[in-house]
Amino acid sequence: MEVRAVTRHVRISPRKVRFLIDAIKGKPVEAALNALKFMPTKAAGIVEKTMRSAVANANQNADIDVDTLVVSNITADQGPTLKRFRARARGRGARILKRTSHITVILAEQSLQ
Repeated sequence: MEVRAVTRHVRISPRKVRFLIDAIKGKPVEAALNALKFMPTKAAGIVEKTMRSAVANANQNADIDVDTLVVSNITADQGPTLKRFRARARGRGARILKRTSHITVILAEQSLQ
Protein backbone atom coordinates (compact mmCIF):
# COMPACT_ATOMS: atom_id res chain seq x y z
CA MET A 1 0.00 0.00 0.00
CA GLU A 2 1.33 3.43 -0.92
CA VAL A 3 0.56 6.94 0.29
CA ARG A 4 1.69 10.20 -1.22
CA ALA A 5 1.88 13.89 -0.53
CA VAL A 6 2.57 16.66 -3.02
CA THR A 7 3.76 20.20 -2.37
CA ARG A 8 3.39 22.46 -5.38
CA HIS A 9 4.74 25.88 -6.37
CA VAL A 10 7.49 26.00 -3.72
CA ARG A 11 9.83 28.95 -4.24
CA ILE A 12 13.08 26.98 -4.41
CA SER A 13 14.98 25.63 -7.38
CA PRO A 14 14.41 21.92 -8.07
CA ARG A 15 18.18 21.49 -8.44
CA LYS A 16 18.70 22.45 -4.81
CA VAL A 17 15.99 20.02 -3.67
CA ARG A 18 17.34 17.12 -5.74
CA PHE A 19 20.68 17.49 -3.96
CA LEU A 20 19.25 16.26 -0.67
CA ILE A 21 16.57 13.92 -2.06
CA ASP A 22 19.17 11.26 -2.86
CA ALA A 23 20.24 11.17 0.80
CA ILE A 24 16.82 10.03 2.07
CA LYS A 25 15.44 7.87 -0.75
CA GLY A 26 14.94 4.27 0.37
CA LYS A 27 15.30 4.98 4.10
CA PRO A 28 12.68 4.30 6.76
CA VAL A 29 10.52 7.36 7.46
CA GLU A 30 11.80 7.87 11.00
CA ALA A 31 15.45 7.83 9.88
CA ALA A 32 14.71 10.14 6.94
CA LEU A 33 12.92 12.69 9.15
CA ASN A 34 15.78 12.55 11.65
CA ALA A 35 18.32 13.16 8.85
CA LEU A 36 16.31 16.08 7.43
CA LYS A 37 16.06 17.73 10.84
CA PHE A 38 19.84 18.21 10.97
CA MET A 39 20.42 19.29 7.37
CA PRO A 40 21.13 23.05 7.25
CA THR A 41 19.26 23.88 4.03
CA LYS A 42 15.97 25.53 3.21
CA ALA A 43 15.01 22.51 1.09
CA ALA A 44 15.31 20.19 4.11
CA GLY A 45 12.52 22.00 5.94
CA ILE A 46 10.25 21.92 2.90
CA VAL A 47 10.83 18.20 2.24
CA GLU A 48 10.37 17.41 5.94
CA LYS A 49 7.00 19.16 5.96
CA THR A 50 5.89 17.25 2.85
CA MET A 51 7.02 13.95 4.36
CA ARG A 52 5.12 14.63 7.59
CA SER A 53 2.04 15.31 5.45
CA ALA A 54 2.46 11.92 3.76
CA VAL A 55 2.75 10.22 7.18
CA ALA A 56 -0.43 11.99 8.30
CA ASN A 57 -2.16 10.74 5.13
CA ALA A 58 -1.04 7.20 5.96
CA ASN A 59 -2.29 7.60 9.52
CA GLN A 60 -5.80 8.28 8.19
CA ASN A 61 -5.81 4.91 6.41
CA ALA A 62 -6.65 2.03 8.77
CA ASP A 63 -4.83 -0.60 6.67
CA ILE A 64 -1.36 0.99 6.92
CA ASP A 65 1.07 0.61 9.82
CA VAL A 66 2.91 3.96 10.08
CA ASP A 67 5.94 2.40 11.81
CA THR A 68 6.81 0.25 8.77
CA LEU A 69 6.77 3.03 6.16
CA VAL A 70 9.76 3.55 3.86
CA VAL A 71 10.46 6.39 1.41
CA SER A 72 9.89 4.45 -1.81
CA ASN A 73 10.10 7.43 -4.17
CA ILE A 74 10.64 11.16 -3.88
CA THR A 75 10.88 13.60 -6.77
CA ALA A 76 11.41 17.31 -7.30
CA ASP A 77 10.00 18.50 -10.62
CA GLN A 78 10.17 21.97 -12.05
CA GLY A 79 7.16 24.23 -11.60
CA PRO A 80 6.39 27.51 -13.33
CA THR A 81 9.22 30.03 -13.49
CA LEU A 82 8.69 33.64 -12.40
CA LYS A 83 10.44 36.02 -14.78
CA ARG A 84 11.81 39.26 -13.32
CA PHE A 85 14.13 41.98 -14.57
CA ARG A 86 17.08 43.71 -12.93
CA ALA A 87 18.31 47.09 -14.09
CA ARG A 88 21.77 47.00 -15.67
CA ALA A 89 24.18 49.53 -17.13
CA ARG A 90 23.21 51.87 -19.98
CA GLY A 91 19.47 51.46 -19.43
CA ARG A 92 19.41 47.77 -20.15
CA GLY A 93 17.57 45.07 -18.27
CA ALA A 94 18.74 41.56 -17.42
CA ARG A 95 16.34 38.68 -16.92
CA ILE A 96 16.19 36.90 -13.57
CA LEU A 97 14.51 33.50 -13.41
CA LYS A 98 12.94 32.65 -10.06
CA ARG A 99 12.35 28.91 -10.26
CA THR A 100 9.69 26.92 -8.42
CA SER A 101 9.39 23.23 -7.57
CA HIS A 102 6.77 20.51 -7.22
CA ILE A 103 7.85 18.01 -4.56
CA THR A 104 6.24 14.56 -4.47
CA VAL A 105 6.84 12.07 -1.64
CA ILE A 106 5.62 8.47 -1.98
CA LEU A 107 5.78 6.23 1.09
CA ALA A 108 5.25 2.46 0.99
CA GLU A 109 5.02 -0.23 3.58
CA GLN A 110 8.22 -2.22 3.97
CA SER A 111 7.73 -5.79 2.82
CA LEU A 112 8.66 -8.27 5.54
CA GLN A 113 10.21 -11.20 3.71
